[in-house]
Amino acid sequence: MNESPLRTVVLALAIVVAGFLIAGGIQRFRIADRYVTVKGVAERDVEADIAIWPLRFTAANNDLALARQKIEADRRSVIRFLARYGVDSSAVTLQRYEVTDDEANPYRGGNRAPNRFIVSMTLVARSTEPRKLAAASQAVGELISANVVLQSGDYSGGPTYVFTKLNDLKPAVLAEATRNAREAAGEFAKESKTSVGSIRRASQGVFEILPRDPAPGIAEGAQIQKTLRVVATMDYYLR
Repeated sequence: MNESPLRTVVLALAIVVAGFLIAGGIQRFRIADRYVTVKGVAERDVEADIAIWPLRFTAANNDLALARQKIEADRRSVIRFLARYGVDSSAVTLQRYEVTDDEANPYRGGNRAPNRFIVSMTLVARSTEPRKLAAASQAVGELISANVVLQSGDYSGGPTYVFTKLNDLKPAVLAEATRNAREAAGEFAKESKTSVGSIRRASQGVFEILPRDPAPGIAEGAQIQKTLRVVATMDYYLR
């Protein structure tokens, strides 16, 4: 008869102990699951290693043969001009050659152009020494003085500078961003009187190539000097 109350007491104690254990387990889980999300930023100054410069020029005449002679003379002038600044002729390619006949234009109405034929040529200079093309672009007035009629067309009028060595710098820059993120997590942990544990989750941001001088209206491609930037987002457990 006395065994039943004893069993009841033992069962009650077991339930209480189990409750403490379960509660303690949940509490430890929540503590272990505490983490902080931080961002690490890394930037590196880089310089373009390729320059591309489209040069478009035109010649107009009522005589097609004379217009073609003029455009060919202009082509030679452009090649000589680039050579003076260290750009070899083998690095200059013909991208476009066009002939426009004004009399073949059905929309010209009754107005007749001063010259029937307009011949256009686009040469593209490419160099792995961008500063040479940069120097040439600063002296483009020499071509105008040589009676070369330059047109911007679909181009900005100057070289485009490209940085192609991103893969060489990715590991070092990403490692720097990761270090910066951990330092930020360390500062947070210090303020919250905890310590930084292992990485819970890591997310690499997109590598960006930005203009060194972010001036309004000046694109990244127009600057030789650039800034390589990446943002790494990290989750660190707090202990």
